[in-house]
Amino acid sequence: MIPREVALVERLKNAPFALIGINTDTDLDSFREQCKKKHVTWRNSFQGSTAGPLCKAWGVRSFPTIYVLDAKGVVRFAGVRDDALERAVDKLLAETKPAPSPR
Repeated sequence: MIPREVALVERLKNAPFALIGINTDTDLDSFREQCKKKHVTWRNSFQGSTAGPLCKAWGVRSFPTIYVLDAKGVVRFAGVRDDALERAVDKLLAETKPAPSPR
């Protein structure tokens, strides 16, 4: 997933888009090293285990778990990945664009 996420973040760098990761690794130094190595530039919350508070709050039981939220913070897609993830994000970004003014 990470190479696709890197590409998605790069493609949408000027769009109203944010990717946020929740990491459940147990070694913070290793996590930071992997982020640098794999060019992970987006925000990540290091939880230190699969029982972290964000995993509990969002009901995450398997990895990766993906939620796509709209501009109002409403979960609009869950479990999408690859091309379906990109289509979901593009659909929501299209909804943020103002409607053309009548002529």
